[in-house]
Amino acid sequence: MVECAGVWARWRRVAASVLVVGALVSLAALPASAHDGDRHHDRAPRVEISRVQADSPGRDDRSLRSLNAEWVEITNNTRHKFDLDGWTLKDEDGHRYKFNDVRINGRSTIRIHTGEGRDTRTDLFQDRRDYVWDNRPVRHHH
Repeated sequence: MVECAGVWARWRRVAASVLVVGALVSLAALPASAHDGDRHHDRAPRVEISRVQADSPGRDDRSLRSLNAEWVEITNNTRHKFDLDGWTLKDEDGHRYKFNDVRINGRSTIRIHTGEGRDTRTDLFQDRRDYVWDNRPVRHHH
């Protein structure tokens, strides 16, 4: 696909910024509607991993507070709602979180927490009882 080069270039930039914070997390199943091809390669991606907190602050005691302090943020940089249904958040260790019936408002961010909680428009919870994104640096694989 002609558009793949631009998408991969953008995702390499996103992955590089994720590596800086110490975790490799990516979005899989990127639909064609999530990018504009090579025409706008200098613009921010329409939807991106904007921040990652892979190591919750304080002691890792598996408390709900500690588990929910481990999170990944997804940002919609457009003015329009974006449908994340069918997308998967994953790391290189095989941990996955699949978005089901999730829409992110325009110019908004959703934070995906590791632990349990009540989903809202701005916060989603994986309902896990253990840490996911690790506290160790990881390597980037293509």
